[in-house]
Amino acid sequence: MSFPLYQSPGTIVFLDDDLGYLHMLALAMPENWHVRLFQRPQTCINYLQQEPPLWEADAWTQQEMIEQWRAGGTPLISQILRYWSQHSQRYALTQVCMVDYSMPAMDGMQMLGELVDWPGLRVLLTGQADERIPVKAFNRGLIEQFIAKETPDLSRRLIEMVQRLQATASGRHSQIWRATLTQSQNALLRVPSIARDLSEFVATHWVEYVVIGKPFGILGRDANGRVGWLQLEPWSGLGELAELAGSAGVGSLAVVDIRQGKKLADLELGQALGQTPPPDLSPAFPIGREESLVGALFTVGIEHSPQPSSCYNRWLASQPKRFVQTR
Repeated sequence: MSFPLYQSPGTIVFLDDDLGYLHMLALAMPENWHVRLFQRPQTCINYLQQEPPLWEADAWTQQEMIEQWRAGGTPLISQILRYWSQHSQRYALTQVCMVDYSMPAMDGMQMLGELVDWPGLRVLLTGQADERIPVKAFNRGLIEQFIAKETPDLSRRLIEMVQRLQATASGRHSQIWRATLTQSQNALLRVPSIARDLSEFVATHWVEYVVIGKPFGILGRDANGRVGWLQLEPWSGLGELAELAGSAGVGSLAVVDIRQGKKLADLELGQALGQTPPPDLSPAFPIGREESLVGALFTVGIEHSPQPSSCYNRWLASQPKRFVQTR
């Protein structure tokens, strides 16, 4: 499996000419999703066609963070925290669009064909048994997935499908942040057991995160705005970390624990946040089965975190209640 280097909540769009079906979706989809529901293809097209410049601007903002880090050494962690604070409208970008195939004015494939530059992921809903329809859509590059409306327990299946797609919805952003990794760091993250353990960890703790290479770790934020740092250390680097921790004032017993992979010290996190030594220590745990990587979770204090008003839950609460756009 592949572990995405970037993830953020986004919007889910449904298009269907069946008003009753849309109302069902409005009730069935999780309350912590931002969902937009459209009955008319052209209205949905007009809405999504406004997004490509916004996606481009968001990607450029992230690319600029890396350029500033390379050019002047501006810490990536502080830049990401500032980005989270100032760019909450990224949550409005549509990550997944689910379109009904059988609509009277314009079928689903025709509608998706209009979205030439829109970068989100597409799913075709079909009530027809003819398998040639989704195959044709795949061959034309119009969809990533399809699902039949007759599928048993359809709501649950739709939710599971969207969750899988959301994990890969920001592929371009992952490529941007991959540029901060060394070759060895990138290789570690591609180890299947490590990718699986990290995927489970971020799903449990955060709704958005960024993986960076210097320092090596994952900066994550939960839906209420609390920020954490999952520090990642290859086993081969524990000796060097232990020596640096000792020089920074960490006691000899803790230095031994670091060398043995029992604890980690947040030296580089402290430097990025402008904190003074001694560093904080946190229990370490193995990541993956290969005994090549350990991690430790540190809390980023409120004084360094983005304002709570910029978190996902606050943004979601400020949005209109779900409704079907019929015009």
